[in-house]
Amino acid sequence: MENRTYHHGNLRAALVEAGVQLARTGGPSAVVLRAVSREAGVSHNAAYRHFADHQDLLAAVAARCTEQLGLLMIERTARVAPDEPAPRAWARLAAVGRAYIDFALTEHGWFRTAFSGATPHGGTPRGGTPKGATAAGPRPDDAGTDPYALLGARLDELVRAGALPAERRPGAEYAAWSAVHGLAGLLVDGPLRELPADQVQVAIETVLAAVARGL
Repeated sequence: MENRTYHHGNLRAALVEAGVQLARTGGPSAVVLRAVSREAGVSHNAAYRHFADHQDLLAAVAARCTEQLGLLMIERTARVAPDEPAPRAWARLAAVGRAYIDFALTEHGWFRTAFSGATPHGGTPRGGTPKGATAAGPRPDDAGTDPYALLGARLDELVRAGALPAERRPGAEYAAWSAVHGLAGLLVDGPLRELPADQVQVAIETVLAAVARGL
């Protein structure tokens, strides 16, 4: 079946896609070589020709899940209507924060997989600096779909708009991401997961406002 169906490296892509679909409903624990092989319609041994082990497969799937998060952040940012530079920059920063939390709330499996501990190739390594980032943050044209880089680009935009003093920019992404990711985790897997919908929105707006005030 593999020889008839997959050519030019498409099997690896098919296995990753199968893993992404399994992760969407089952989270990182559903991304195992045997299940992914079965989903793709190939033998278990065929998967080992494309992935060294389970962790290698999970990292590839996590990278795709992270990309989906980044694409949503880009989409939401693009919706911000043209305005004066400073208000627009603040609105675009808030847009990526809301997108991040909305992704966690609507795509539990992908969100958990993206931050499962696997290190996506070319993405944000554990304990390191994301590819394309510097101490002052990544340049906007380097952001791609990396959520960390997209956040950094929005912070850089605040500096260019005169809304954030340049001396406050270095390291600002750590505080902003920690606040938003922390709330997302509390809403998905923590004690806030039973919060009524109206209070979820209050929580989101409160955290985003606190981030803006802190900056």
